[in-house]
Amino acid sequence: MDPSTWQRPGLRAALLYAVAAGLLGAIVSVVSRLELTRRALPDTRLPDGPLIVVANHTSFADGILLALVGRRHGRSLRLMATGGVFRSGLVGPFVRRLGFIPVLRGTDAAAGSLDAAALALAAGEAVGLFPEGRISRDPQHWPERSKTGAVRLALRTGAPIVPVALVGAHQVVGTSGVVRRLLRNTVLRPRVRVAVGEPIDVRRLAGVADGPIADEATVRWLADEVMATLVAQVAELRGEPAPHPTGVPAEALSA
Repeated sequence: MDPSTWQRPGLRAALLYAVAAGLLGAIVSVVSRLELTRRALPDTRLPDGPLIVVANHTSFADGILLALVGRRHGRSLRLMATGGVFRSGLVGPFVRRLGFIPVLRGTDAAAGSLDAAALALAAGEAVGLFPEGRISRDPQHWPERSKTGAVRLALRTGAPIVPVALVGAHQVVGTSGVVRRLLRNTVLRPRVRVAVGEPIDVRRLAGVADGPIADEATVRWLADEVMATLVAQVAELRGEPAPHPTGVPAEALSA
């Protein structure tokens, strides 16, 4: 799927999203306890209009959990997901119908993922993504240092970024022993704590009125600032200081 072919889902897709969220929500409630422990929003809804929602990434369940958090706050997130999801014969057509956006890493179409996300934001949608770009490889499940895609998208479109911290998701579905873990979770349901942060205006943070920033150092600084907010939320939920306030750097992972 070429990301640039993204089209806004219609009414049928909206109904399908609602049904899927209901079914998946019921399944998730069997194997975990999704608890919103802190909310920094003025009400229970995420802001209307174009919105970028970012979260830390520790589990294969994160996409479903983030989508459910979005639904609980009144928005159907168009998640940016790895291209492998879209190549699945069973799941691929379903997520395309829901308006999800493929991230084709390492291909000539990789840049088209941000183009598709920009199209979705121009249509007033809420786009969800994981700025780390992969499940964290930190042994203690702290967020890794982020990529710059989310802030580039925010600078390009003017959409605010809402950070969402998920703590405990790795206990729902890990990187191994998936079936065994899920069966155990039906008896001992792990708690997934959620914190929703305040919207971040990246353009205002950068001191620009509109448009992208050519200065790569500034883009990197903005990505670290946004990630620092997300890491602080994770640390608050965990009740312990983060060893790396802007995310675990690559050199610390390989040490």
